[in-house]
Amino acid sequence: MTVKKIPTTTLINSSNIYLDKISFSWPDGKQVLNECSFSISKPGLWMIVGKNGSGKSTLFRLLNGMLKQNSGEFICKLKPFLMFQNPDHHLLLPTCQSDLLLNIPRGLTEKQISLKINEALDCVGMSGMETRPIHTLSGGQKQRLALAGALVSESNLLLLDEPTALLDPISQRSVLEIVSRLCRRSEDPITALWITHRLDELLHCFQAAIMEEGRIGPWSSGQDLFDQLNPLAIG
Repeated sequence: MTVKKIPTTTLINSSNIYLDKISFSWPDGKQVLNECSFSISKPGLWMIVGKNGSGKSTLFRLLNGMLKQNSGEFICKLKPFLMFQNPDHHLLLPTCQSDLLLNIPRGLTEKQISLKINEALDCVGMSGMETRPIHTLSGGQKQRLALAGALVSESNLLLLDEPTALLDPISQRSVLEIVSRLCRRSEDPITALWITHRLDELLHCFQAAIMEEGRIGPWSSGQDLFDQLNPLAIG
């Protein structure tokens, strides 16, 4: 059977994220991304698994505009927001409201700003916590506040670098459920790229792929990848 190849222009036009043979090396010559290619055409929760040093975090920094590839074509039609493993790395001001103000787009009225903050906090299960000091929040609450920061910034591409790595099981589930809901909502669903080492999280995603030696493998269902990687999986 002959597989019909999709023309490149068609693939680019239909994709919100498009990478073709992206390579990146550090100044010392160490190559991190090696002709990495993939595309994403629709909202949803997409997960990436891979060993340390496979290029996952570097890929996210390129998607977020912090790095520029040495070669290859990169197109992103979405507004990215990068979330780190440790929420303390991107929560800077003393209260929930003051920190969210850092991400508010310019040109809004006070009423619009207040409404946007209230809606974002409500969406992540932190309604009424505008004046709550950040140092009193749990790790899970801090990570949910970081999600609220993405919402008020009007970003529609979440880049989540192992966002549950430092959280207890209850907080892990909470963050995963919130992101899943944002990706499935009927109005303005977001696209989320999620790096994980927790194989059980694959069961909640739309599509998943393995990253090895600076390249992303083919997308498959989270269940299929879970069965492939989990030696205890019953297939």
